[in-house]
Amino acid sequence: MMDAFMQSLARSGLSTKEKIVADGQLHRFHVNGDRPGSLNGWYVLFYGGIPAGAFGSWKTGEKHSWCLKDRNQLTTAERKEYKRQMSLATQARAEEQEKRHNTARKKAEAIWKKSRNAPGDHPYLLAKAVRNHGLRLYKSSLVMPLRDGSGILWSLQFIAHDGEKQFLSGGRIRGCYFAIGTPVKAICIAEGYATGASIYEATGHAVAVALNAGNMIAVARTIRAKFPAIKIILCADNDTKTKGNPGVTKAREAARAVGGVLAIPNIDGDFNDLFRGGCL
Repeated sequence: MMDAFMQSLARSGLSTKEKIVADGQLHRFHVNGDRPGSLNGWYVLFYGGIPAGAFGSWKTGEKHSWCLKDRNQLTTAERKEYKRQMSLATQARAEEQEKRHNTARKKAEAIWKKSRNAPGDHPYLLAKAVRNHGLRLYKSSLVMPLRDGSGILWSLQFIAHDGEKQFLSGGRIRGCYFAIGTPVKAICIAEGYATGASIYEATGHAVAVALNAGNMIAVARTIRAKFPAIKIILCADNDTKTKGNPGVTKAREAARAVGGVLAIPNIDGDFNDLFRGGCL
């Protein structure tokens, strides 16, 4: 059983050298290739009843279920037991994720308090030709706070001189955003800080920075719940060179979900590219 489970981990890109324990409890583990000391992998494995379990990565957000037997060949009793085990695994994952989020929230608050106002001549801001709209500086990186619709700080994004971006480990991202400006008649939702700042400086509309395409719909729903009557403009990144154009696809889904409108730059790129080209 252990060999089969380990093979399933490896096929999913989550191989590990650590010992696997089949006790029905959630365990975190180091994924081969990840930063030394990190415990981004997780699993719950049951031995009694029917050998089955679930596993995934906190880093990527992926999750998988696993069963030693082909699920199409399970008996009625085995299906019932498998369903019970998966329910327990889901609960264990949710509880652990809540702990991670709360731990990260406290760390985010501490870092945010220690940080200072970011200078307008930070290399990233100069490279993107935008101003500072509430960012702070921690060590040498810009710090962007990520809050929910109630204003609670859940995580941080760090932006280095060269534009490399990192999130606070364990921090909640889904549905959280960074606000630029005060909403009046409309609010725009964009992926990254530079894009959001460009839109705000060019139009005067408030902006919610959603961080990535995958978070657009969650942020849009958060904004709609907070501002039921406001006009929401989904400002997509036009990823024409990426299969499926995820920037436009996700922004369009978000617009449909909240009754918003969609804005797409007429180039391969984002609205910061247009802004820096003098076309926004």
